[in-house]
Amino acid sequence: MRLAGLLVAGAVALSGAPVFAQERDRTEHEQRVYDIYRDIIAFRTAKGHGQVDDMVSYLTGRLSEAGFADEDIMVTDYDSEGDPTQGLIVRYRGDGSSGEKPIVLLAHMDVVDALPEDWVRDPFTLTEDNGYFYGRGTMDNKYGVANLTGTFIRLMEEGWTPNRDLYLVFSGDEETGMVSTRAQAKWVAENVDPAFVLNSDAGGIGLRDDYAPLAQRVQAAEKTFVTYELTVTNQGGHSSRPRKDNAIYELADALQKVRSYEFPVRATPLTRSYFAALGQAVPGELGAAMRSFAENPEDAAAVATLRSVPEFLGTTGTTCVATMLRAGHAENALPQTATATVNCRVFPGEGVELTQQRLAEAIGNPDVEIVMLGEPTESPESTLREDVSGALAKSLTARFGQPLPIVPYMESGGTDGMHYRTLGYNTVAISGGASRPQDVYAHGLDERMRVDAFYAGLDHWSIILKELAGS
Repeated sequence: MRLAGLLVAGAVALSGAPVFAQERDRTEHEQRVYDIYRDIIAFRTAKGHGQVDDMVSYLTGRLSEAGFADEDIMVTDYDSEGDPTQGLIVRYRGDGSSGEKPIVLLAHMDVVDALPEDWVRDPFTLTEDNGYFYGRGTMDNKYGVANLTGTFIRLMEEGWTPNRDLYLVFSGDEETGMVSTRAQAKWVAENVDPAFVLNSDAGGIGLRDDYAPLAQRVQAAEKTFVTYELTVTNQGGHSSRPRKDNAIYELADALQKVRSYEFPVRATPLTRSYFAALGQAVPGELGAAMRSFAENPEDAAAVATLRSVPEFLGTTGTTCVATMLRAGHAENALPQTATATVNCRVFPGEGVELTQQRLAEAIGNPDVEIVMLGEPTESPESTLREDVSGALAKSLTARFGQPLPIVPYMESGGTDGMHYRTLGYNTVAISGGASRPQDVYAHGLDERMRVDAFYAGLDHWSIILKELAGS
């Protein structure tokens, strides 16, 4: 995921800094979602730890207690790259009075692993400190899981009956092989055939440095996730007899060239309209660069400014970055093999083959073998439906007292949504969170969410679902 994060409990001043919520008694719904959030953060649902099934058992227990029938809760088992995981699908039965197809709601239960020894606080204990909740998954994506689960329980306890079926679809390996995602998307297509899909794992409200809201971002497209392995091999030898053709040095030279290479600038109507809209609200040089890029994507100065900001670099073209290394077999031997993992986010229309070709050309060494891993998924853009836009506007007005601009954009990262788009389903991500760019720590150390942000978004899905599936 990607943008969710900092909000200020229904009290972000549209013209300036936040008005922080005072300590008060929490509503039953707020306390329930907090409890779910706290409890699921404790499950180390990273690859190799075998705790996704524990989290699924916990969630099914909460949903069963709330009145969801056993036949409406489906747990499925998967083998994701040799690692067992599970998926969870929950049906909220509607009365069918609208005659409309169901709505599917996405989140993922797994997380990127966190090493407790590297964190200031235990990553698998929800910790409140200095106005933030800390823990792995606080942003990506256990907030989405807790918020959607709590919303289903809240609506069930209210006795609300939607006019069409609603489905929660929680995957178990979005951060790795996406085996559960692919299987769930196929099942949904064959058994549900929804009108559209809403994702909790991206989008959200972008905030200025002073916490004033800029716009509601709606993820309508995402780049292609693809990983390559770069490998150098030679005969090795004794470490007392070093040679210039050292596999580690050759690989290091190749990685320096990958680091220095800039992929061609790319733009689509979606990315240009995104920068045009956001540029109206972002102050200073960055906002000016956004507006200039929207007018002319070949403006070199604008491109340089945008590419200097990690949040916007990926919106201007393909990116590749080294993420893992392994090399050598003994401390007193020359390395026979050195391998680097390079992860790329490919701009729509570029293609994974062209990206691999450009990497090879940038490296300029035929002795560096480049192998693509897995089966990348290239997905089309979605459109923001008027009914979804209207429901989202109602939620934003309830939160801020007036509407915010709603801006579709392309995600530089990847989410479960790509597999639903590939199957032909209109899929947009509309997280209930909000953040400044500097508050996004997903996948990194000390991942966090502002406490006020947590509570501010808890009416988000209730308002949207009642608007889209109410009588």
